Amino acid sequence: MDSDDDTGTLRTVVADADPLARRSIREALQHAGISVVAEATTGDEAVALTSFYRPDAVLMDVRVPGLDSVDATAQIHAHSPDTCIVLLAEASDEELGLRAIRAGASVYLSRAVEPDVLSRVLRRAIDGEAAISRRLAMHLVESYRRAPRLGAGMRPVRSTLTDREWEVLDLVASGARTDEIASMLVLSTETVRSHIKNVYRKLGVRSRLEATEAARRLRDLVV
Repeated sequence: MDSDDDTGTLRTVVADADPLARRSIREALQHAGISVVAEATTGDEAVALTSFYRPDAVLMDVRVPGLDSVDATAQIHAHSPDTCIVLLAEASDEELGLRAIRAGASVYLSRAVEPDVLSRVLRRAIDGEAAISRRLAMHLVESYRRAPRLGAGMRPVRSTLTDREWEVLDLVASGARTDEIASMLVLSTETVRSHIKNVYRKLGVRSRLEATEAARRLRDLVV
């Protein structure tokens, strides 16, 4: 749904299934001199409207129906990397917050944030500053503390595996279970299973042991 106001310096798209929430956000942003060029009610609409308008920012409720907010974030970031993505949540969910940041979000805040604070945070985020809760920041630190265990070996330049698939394969080789890999990489278990299937297909193997051996052989070629 398009908005009639297009007079602000900064241009935004607001995505929320609740019309009252959209109006509240729109009024707060417009009061701060920020233009709302379009409003979306689903994740799919948020992606489409962002692709069409190329706004400076997208403010999206994490509970938008249709396309999951994290998946919508990933698609927006892939097609419009200069667009700042702000996710608003009812309650703190650090795992979801980490997934959102990995997908491309710059800001993950409570919906209860004051309107004037939201506009200030948005301007700072567009200028390159991230904004997350202290608890989420701590989870992010813990995630990075685990990083040395990822990427266990040299990755052949000409490998058909993506960087993410190598991360998953390295963890598979270390003996990590699917749910443990999901936790370490802040992914869903279904996403991890999908990556493992892709690894098997690309390497022409049928088990974790065969995948580990195939990875070792590939690395031997570059030593």
